[in-house]
Amino acid sequence: MNSEAAPAGAPAFRYAAVTFDCADPAEMARFYGGLLGLPVVYSSDHFVLLGREGAPGLGFNRLADYRRPTWPDPAQEKQAHIELGVDDLDDAQAHLVANGAVAPEFQPSPDRWRVLLDPAGHPFCISTMV
Repeated sequence: MNSEAAPAGAPAFRYAAVTFDCADPAEMARFYGGLLGLPVVYSSDHFVLLGREGAPGLGFNRLADYRRPTWPDPAQEKQAHIELGVDDLDDAQAHLVANGAVAPEFQPSPDRWRVLLDPAGHPFCISTMV
């Protein structure tokens, strides 16, 4: 990581948000907002942004022809995923599934981390190592 200041005259950049494409932004905002305790800071028919004042956000953008990732099948690859730290893998997984996540049968390293799918099919991981 480069900790040097930007050269004089260079624009300053800061991490603002990650946005996921999906078919239903409101459904995704309910899922992740409840999971992470983040309120909606902006909402329209096509976009919802979760966040807090002065902190990076999480956005969801409606895509008319959205295609769910098919992980672990590479037919429709995942483009990105979120890593979430938890205290107990089993408790966290049970909570997430009860709130709309899906636990795929294939788990690459279930004793270290679990891969789950959010309501739009995006894979995300839970781990006690984070």
